[in-house]
Amino acid sequence: MDFEIGDLVTRNSHNNDLIFIITDVIDDIYYLKGVNIRLIADAEKEDLKLYEDGDIEEEQEFLDRIKPTNDLDRSDYFYLPGKILHIDGDKEYLDRCLKYYEEANIWAMGINETEENIPFKIRELLEEYRPNIVIITGHDAYYKNRNGEYKNSDNFVNAVKEARKYEKEHDKLIIIAGACQSNYEELIRAGANFASSPKRINIHALDPAIIATKISLTDVNKEIDVKAILKETKYGESGIGGIITKGTMYVGYPR
Repeated sequence: MDFEIGDLVTRNSHNNDLIFIITDVIDDIYYLKGVNIRLIADAEKEDLKLYEDGDIEEEQEFLDRIKPTNDLDRSDYFYLPGKILHIDGDKEYLDRCLKYYEEANIWAMGINETEENIPFKIRELLEEYRPNIVIITGHDAYYKNRNGEYKNSDNFVNAVKEARKYEKEHDKLIIIAGACQSNYEELIRAGANFASSPKRINIHALDPAIIATKISLTDVNKEIDVKAILKETKYGESGIGGIITKGTMYVGYPR
């Protein structure tokens, strides 16, 4: 069977567990990007299977479970959720996250920037938008066969360090950083509140947005239940970890 750019496929060698879109074909090698998971890969034609609706029901169950709700009591009070600055190396994933924030009625600014440029751009973006929460994400990979090198973890770590130069206090600027298989420990040491990936696994495209939304809609005087918020993500504490952090939402009266 022939495949074309834009086709949705899965990989037989990985038990057809993830859905990819074909982004390019060079010398009979098919280049793939995860539809839901922040992953870039390649495969030969023999390894591919055309995706058919219904093959993977788990994804829809996950999306139904994380559907954002904003059930704040609006009878007497008014609410000011935390502002989010989302910097993403992937435009399609960024757009999905922005839609998620919109559904939750949260102010968010999305910036599409290559991973290597984020450390050089983040300071001016923080000064311009002055968010309560900043997300630094895109694509990453852990190469075991290259002495444990990472594709973009150093870029994310440097971006976190620059953000901490702008604001040192973890509760005044919440930083969520990393992508698939990122260097979790170094991101936390650099100053991130939440980061991926403790078990060096892939994360869902919406995972950073899930964490940010929860923090944005939590009272500024309340601490986030770290274990509970991680359970909301696709792979729990294997994919993302973090420190106890306070919410960023102010509550006012009267409405």
